[in-house]
Amino acid sequence: MTSIADRIFPAPLASLAELEQRFPQRDLPEGAMVTRVGPSPTGFMHIGTLYTGLICSQFARQTGGVAFLRIEDTDRRRLVEGAEAFLIEAFKRYGVTFDEGADLDGSDRGAYGPYRQSEREAVYKACVKALVEKGLAYPCFATSEELDALREQQDKAGLRTGYYGQWATWRNKSEDEIHAALDAGKDFVIRLRAPGKHSRKIRFEDVLFGFRQMPENDHDVVILKSEGLPTYHFAHVVDDHFMRTTHVIRGDEWLVSVPLHLQLFEAMGWEPPAYAHIAPINKMDEGSRRKLSKRKDPEASVAYFEQQGYPRQAVIDYLLTLADAAFEPWKQENPDTDSLDFPMTFKGLKGSSGPLFDFVKLGNISRHYIASLSAQEVYDRALAWADAHDDALAALMRKDPEQVRSALDIERGGDTSRKDIETWADVSKEVSYFFDDHFALQADEARAMLSYLTADELAAMMGQYLEMYDPADDREAWFAKLRTLADQNGFALRPNDYKKNPDAYRGVVADVAKIFRVLLTGNERSPDLYSVMQVMGEDKVRRRIALVM
Repeated sequence: MTSIADRIFPAPLASLAELEQRFPQRDLPEGAMVTRVGPSPTGFMHIGTLYTGLICSQFARQTGGVAFLRIEDTDRRRLVEGAEAFLIEAFKRYGVTFDEGADLDGSDRGAYGPYRQSEREAVYKACVKALVEKGLAYPCFATSEELDALREQQDKAGLRTGYYGQWATWRNKSEDEIHAALDAGKDFVIRLRAPGKHSRKIRFEDVLFGFRQMPENDHDVVILKSEGLPTYHFAHVVDDHFMRTTHVIRGDEWLVSVPLHLQLFEAMGWEPPAYAHIAPINKMDEGSRRKLSKRKDPEASVAYFEQQGYPRQAVIDYLLTLADAAFEPWKQENPDTDSLDFPMTFKGLKGSSGPLFDFVKLGNISRHYIASLSAQEVYDRALAWADAHDDALAALMRKDPEQVRSALDIERGGDTSRKDIETWADVSKEVSYFFDDHFALQADEARAMLSYLTADELAAMMGQYLEMYDPADDREAWFAKLRTLADQNGFALRPNDYKKNPDAYRGVVADVAKIFRVLLTGNERSPDLYSVMQVMGEDKVRRRIALVM
């Protein structure tokens, strides 16, 4: 009689020895890490996927190893059209590079592919066939209705649910019974014949969590689905072996699966890789700490940061800050060094509670990063973002590029560079007031903002200033005239004089400067006032000051 394995897999398949030759051990320096990222194209890209990819890429790069991108697309029912391309593009956009893996055009880079699990069916089947031949796996013909009934019985009895022990109804069926089911054309899956006992413990070392003790796996889990594709658990074991992964760095939600994964490696006769389970990114929610949720939190999506206009480098720097506390002081000491040159360590990744997402911190990093750019760089990058996300800003920036660049150049450069732009979207409010058709301040609004002066007093002061205003003045001459105006109208020239006798003055010189900020920009705060006036030009300055006259 034809063996069960041959009946299940009638087509020729490679032997395990042939697969070992096809995917040989990598020739890498001692200590080199081979890491992988295996996202599923089932929707948007989670920020945690980018975070994990960054960490994996870092360790491979700095040890002279290999990082590869594997698309784990065996769950065909959950695939989302375009999700794979978005994943690949997102990694590239954020500078997270891989030495091997799936590419945008559907091809692969590297000798250990295919790097899409849906294209590795023959490899998985060869491995499953080997397990069936050894009696370590078997076909299970239990229907979904039978499995539901089984779980219901377990629930009523207060037992653990699952397909194990006496509940594994096809585990000990005879060959004749299996052949009869195959003859009848019944659907089946292939299950692992688990050797474990739940009452026993296994001990293993996690690179980050240290030694752990957990119950053995005793569930006869599905390793090959009825449509011929493997489950995640089995596919990742096969791929990590034949792609020669040395370190599996993944979220700690997979920690509970380690007993099963080690069991699968043992069943195949393979040495497992080192496992490092990183704590997920958390957030505070009504005083409690929880994982970022793709259903509740917009910031869980990588696309969110792109849509909001956060610079990609700022996002990467922030993720490195979350990953390793040593990154921030290193970056401060090496401000001009590429962030990806940071020497990440597993010691730095340790921490069971997980990093806490903080928009204030991200914003601070983003503002400092944008402050380090030239006006031309800010213009180019903001325009590129606006072309994709903000048509109005893109049109504004193209209206008068020279004036926009001049506006962005105010207080730019050096340690005191302006830090008022957090996202590319913020460029709008920093340049729009230079354009009359985007400046909507009305006289009544201006007077309300400057309520420490009556309308007549305000008008008289501005009349005085326009008589002395000269756009050719250098900064020193300009400020001298501002002080003269203040002195003539009862404002203290020194803050201490005002503090000592506030009733004797209307305010200080800063309050006079505020008048011009409001009339010229519509805001009480602005970049360097002298520079703003120089960029605006005489006609616009005179026209706006005259608004309250």
